Amino acid sequence: MIRLVWVIGISFPFIVYYFFRLAYVELKSDKFTEEERYAIARHMVDVVMRNAFIHTKAYGLEKLPRDGGYIMYPNHQGKYDVLGIFHVHEKPCTLVIDEKRSHLPLANEVTKLLKGVRLDRTDMRNQIGSINRITKEVKEGRRYILFPEGGYTFNENHLQDFHAGAFKCALRSGCPIVPVVLVDSYRVFGSPGLQPVITQVHFLDPILYEDYRDLQTKEIAALVKKAIQDKLEELKK
Repeated sequence: MIRLVWVIGISFPFIVYYFFRLAYVELKSDKFTEEERYAIARHMVDVVMRNAFIHTKAYGLEKLPRDGGYIMYPNHQGKYDVLGIFHVHEKPCTLVIDEKRSHLPLANEVTKLLKGVRLDRTDMRNQIGSINRITKEVKEGRRYILFPEGGYTFNENHLQDFHAGAFKCALRSGCPIVPVVLVDSYRVFGSPGLQPVITQVHFLDPILYEDYRDLQTKEIAALVKKAIQDKLEELKK
């Protein structure tokens, strides 16, 4: 919490600047490409990381599919998770975010900037529409971050239950599934003090459509969870 307060305080001029810049980008939406929007988001992340004494290491970038759309399924630890992935993932990607959380200051603007999907788990019609939109856009080549655990608690480097419904859009689009392992991401805003924090992002081998097309979503969820769990166990050794 101290780090979060510190970042907001020291970054206040930057926050004000980007609040208006993002409003301008939204107003002139058609003039900005997806690459330009993503570059703005990554610059914002870099400023946060510098001011908050965060360093994130990436592993397995070479495993990411070179062409076409895909969905990344990371474990969920805290507020920094998406920022860590943005920092190391060079090609434009976007996110699926909880409807309520998406309306928090700056989260709302960033969701608009990257044209992310707001998911309302209390509204079935919204969920169906979101799945259809993600499916369509991934087929067209977009890349998404989708947390199969849904929310997060103080689970640190331990996994929670994976929701099978999170994998419907992958199954429908036939895209590669990229399991992503986040390590120590929870420490950024979940540990006391302002000492430097090092987090890790591990991109695992993609699971191709031909390897999961005959599975039920529950089985796919179990497959992805096992891949992430195995990597976490490996890193403990």
